[in-house]
Amino acid sequence: MKYAPPSISTIVGSILLTIIAMLAITVPWIAPYGPNDIAGEVWQPMSSTHWLGTDSLGRDLFSRLAYGTRLTLLFTLIISILSTLSGALLSFLAVSIGGWFETIISRLNDLFMSLPSLIIALVALAVLPHNNASLIIVLVVVLATRVYRLGYSLATHIAATDYMEAARLAGESHWFRVTREMLPNAQLPLLAEWGVQFGNSILFISTLSFLGLGIQPPDADWGSLVRENKDGILFGISAAFYPAIAIALLVIAVNLLVDALSNHLQQREVQ
Repeated sequence: MKYAPPSISTIVGSILLTIIAMLAITVPWIAPYGPNDIAGEVWQPMSSTHWLGTDSLGRDLFSRLAYGTRLTLLFTLIISILSTLSGALLSFLAVSIGGWFETIISRLNDLFMSLPSLIIALVALAVLPHNNASLIIVLVVVLATRVYRLGYSLATHIAATDYMEAARLAGESHWFRVTREMLPNAQLPLLAEWGVQFGNSILFISTLSFLGLGIQPPDADWGSLVRENKDGILFGISAAFYPAIAIALLVIAVNLLVDALSNHLQQREVQ
């Protein structure tokens, strides 16, 4: 098989994601101030002291943005991995067990998917305690319903294969069939789906944080930084634009890599 050089989208996405990841890793050494340190006057402009200026309370915006990068990536990774795994495993179990279990789980999933995801998240977070654990649980449940649909389609196709029939005739348990037969044969499509969920998680977390129901103070992710500095837009202050641009760049980087991965998977199927 011939070696195919990486596409421009792969290179650009990899560079952007590497820069963001390095910022999250090296933040304790490159941030000039702590995330909550009052470093100057309110909404100071960019300078050699404050690279991106200061925010609505006089905190160094670059330091807040750098520390917010770590939180944004951490929560996004946790939520995207858990939602992809839970949605896929539940759909595989539903197909493997079949009967009433499959019917109930599938109809519940259809019910969740018929409602706007943001509305479900807002209602759930308004009822549950305002903490990071509640945020993770709610977003995992909401996003897992989208993964379930893909997993159900994959599992239905895999369940009709000869090796699955052999596993059933051998009396293997449902969990064995799911983890040893279904999951390994669906890993590439699920990997692409995880990339999609990663991008969705970024936007979902940022949206909820902007509305005040995401990551709670004194911690702050990029969505929280936009909310904290949104009033500056009325006075021509650009403090809210920097975290917004960071969100856009991260989503673009992930989408470019997911597209490249999807194209690679399609080429492998053709070959």
